[in-house]
Amino acid sequence: MTSSTRPQAEPRSAYKVFRDIGTRWSDNDVYGHINNVVYYSWFDTAVNGLLIERGALDLHSTKPGSMIGLVVETQCNYFAPLTFPEPVVAGIRVAHIGSSSVRYEVALFPGDEDQPCAAKGHFVHVYVDRATRRPAPLLPQLLAVLETLT
Repeated sequence: MTSSTRPQAEPRSAYKVFRDIGTRWSDNDVYGHINNVVYYSWFDTAVNGLLIERGALDLHSTKPGSMIGLVVETQCNYFAPLTFPEPVVAGIRVAHIGSSSVRYEVALFPGDEDQPCAAKGHFVHVYVDRATRRPAPLLPQLLAVLETLT
């Protein structure tokens, strides 16, 4: 990989919406920074929290046709360490909307608003019928939220 194709940290202005993430003592590892696996949890928490708040995801619905998102791909690039008790902010945007899938991109920023992201990554949700686990077309209420994130 050449330096021109290497992923770069991005500014907050590259993202559409933001969510605060609470760090915990247990998030730090023996190297003195947040462990890499925690970042993936934050990606999932930021996106699903936003979808729940905006009425596009109901975790408890058992109605016929209820949908859930299954992660089928994920990736992260790390640029700078984050540590407890530092505040963290997740920036979210949508890079692609398919017929039953969505590519979310998430960046994690330190509490200092002038700093570029410490990490950025993506994950792809395939939305499926909760009962059958088969891909299903995105619901109108989900599409309405997704369109605000593109």
